Amino acid sequence: MIRAVGAALLALALAGPAGSHEVRPAYLELSEAPDGDYEVLFKVPLRGPMRLGLRVRLPEACRTLATPERRNVSGASLERWRIRCEGGLDGRTLGVDGLTTTLTDVLVRIQGADDNVQLARLTPAAPSLRVEEAPARSQVVTTYFRLGVEHILLGIDHLLFVAALLLLVHGWRALAATVTAFTVAHSLTLAAATLGWVRVPGPPVEATIALSIVFVAAEILHARQGRPGAATRWPWLVAFTFGLLHGLGFAAALAEIGLPQASIPLALLFFNVGVEAGQLLFVAAALLAWRAGKALGARRAAGWATPAAAYGIGSLAACWTLERVLGFLP
Repeated sequence: MIRAVGAALLALALAGPAGSHEVRPAYLELSEAPDGDYEVLFKVPLRGPMRLGLRVRLPEACRTLATPERRNVSGASLERWRIRCEGGLDGRTLGVDGLTTTLTDVLVRIQGADDNVQLARLTPAAPSLRVEEAPARSQVVTTYFRLGVEHILLGIDHLLFVAALLLLVHGWRALAATVTAFTVAHSLTLAAATLGWVRVPGPPVEATIALSIVFVAAEILHARQGRPGAATRWPWLVAFTFGLLHGLGFAAALAEIGLPQASIPLALLFFNVGVEAGQLLFVAAALLAWRAGKALGARRAAGWATPAAAYGIGSLAACWTLERVLGFLP
């Protein structure tokens, strides 16, 4: 029954990058040096050749020590400079001007010399924040939960893998076992990699994640041709195996964000909870789409929707695989 929603899942997945492009978040990082100065990194999305009109608004006690260095990288403008703030940043307010006229957000990361990290998100409705000496536990919970949800919902490759599993698995029990196996597996490697127990180069992991999607898409087609493979017979085992790889991908994203040193277990827990919540939202949306299609009499489309979705998912993932392999080969 779930196969009938294949075309809808594919359309949703392919629409993700286009829909999120205009609201890509900016990124502001302030890192305190041993001498008390701060290194500032500000990454602002480009819209075509034009940079979004965002400017950092520092507290009055701060002054710039050198002209910012600016260069364009991967669809964004990257600026670096150094500032000095008399008395530090604790208790002071900083913000981003120009944010209220855009649709984007700004992820802010402030790291003190003691490695304590404050993480916040500035939005058009709340374009400034008060720097805290130690982030409140509630701030850590809400920030990392939201980041986990957003990461899975904007992570098109992870969603395509889940979509392929939905197209492959038959029956509610098998679906529950498969999703649970995937959840357990990526939770294990997310924790292990984040805590430094496992270290694997990121680019090969990303390429293998894309290849895992190709594999499951091929298994969907083989099953429809009367040649069921391992993924059809033991979907939970395949989900668990590839879930370990996807967990390493989640860990790489979390490493870029960073963790507050005083609340690492809490931040890690709620980032993972956010990932699971986003995954369940996607599965629920897929099942609701199937019910809606059934009510509209779209069951007849299942004969062509499933192979069309499998070919679409597999082709896109194959392109990603090739692109990612070429990206790390010498």
